Amino acid sequence: MGRLEGKVAIITGGARGQGEIEARMFVREGAAVAICDVLDEPGEAVAKSIQAEGGEARYFHLDVTQQADWERVVGEVVKWKGRLTTLVNNAGILNRTGTIGTPLDHWNRVLAVNLTGAFLGLQTTAPAMRESGGGAVVNIASVAAHAGHNDPAYSSTKAGLLGLTRSAAMEFIDWNIRVNAICPGIIVTGLNAGGAHLEPWRRGTPMGRYGTIEEAANVVLFLASDEASFITGEDIAVDGGFKAGGAARRISIEAGIDLTASPAR
Repeated sequence: MGRLEGKVAIITGGARGQGEIEARMFVREGAAVAICDVLDEPGEAVAKSIQAEGGEARYFHLDVTQQADWERVVGEVVKWKGRLTTLVNNAGILNRTGTIGTPLDHWNRVLAVNLTGAFLGLQTTAPAMRESGGGAVVNIASVAAHAGHNDPAYSSTKAGLLGLTRSAAMEFIDWNIRVNAICPGIIVTGLNAGGAHLEPWRRGTPMGRYGTIEEAANVVLFLASDEASFITGEDIAVDGGFKAGGAARRISIEAGIDLTASPAR
């Protein structure tokens, strides 16, 4: 038996990057996965690749900002598998400009994809999960929810996701639906590759390296599984220690403080 045996999952942003890795991991652990994205060609390719390996996956076109798309996809997934147990709100976009330099339409677009998309996902999947006996939702936030970045649109949506996670966890607890989030740190994906911030951030991460997509996806897999059956309303940092005190550790090192030294006697 796999860790997700019998689960039926919707994964948004599943055509590439972390979403693709999550889909492949979920299928290997026994889940049937609806790979959802607006990138139809790569999304179809991922689904066909999984099918060729004997896994159960289908691709569905889904614009997470559109309620009608969500309603259609949830209906099609339930028709396909007869139930729905799992949602991973993985779809997200960046903006990479500050408050002064962000046009209103850019702000609204990031908000629509990163936060409203997750809200619509919860709103449309929760009733289907209830009918299936319960389930689990994992929202992909970011350490940007805990620290000011030069991308206020992105940071605001990720902080908003944490509020949505906690509110939804309390709202759906009597439906046997758990809602949690992860907050990845410096993990290089197609979304952020080439960014000037990557190397300075690596140096500021106590573990001194980038995280891998697989490391983030493993935590998503855990939260989606019954192994996390007593966890809800939480956000878990997957960041190599950055949030716990990366800046303070960097200052100590640059000040010449030996963090492992024994106290003077």
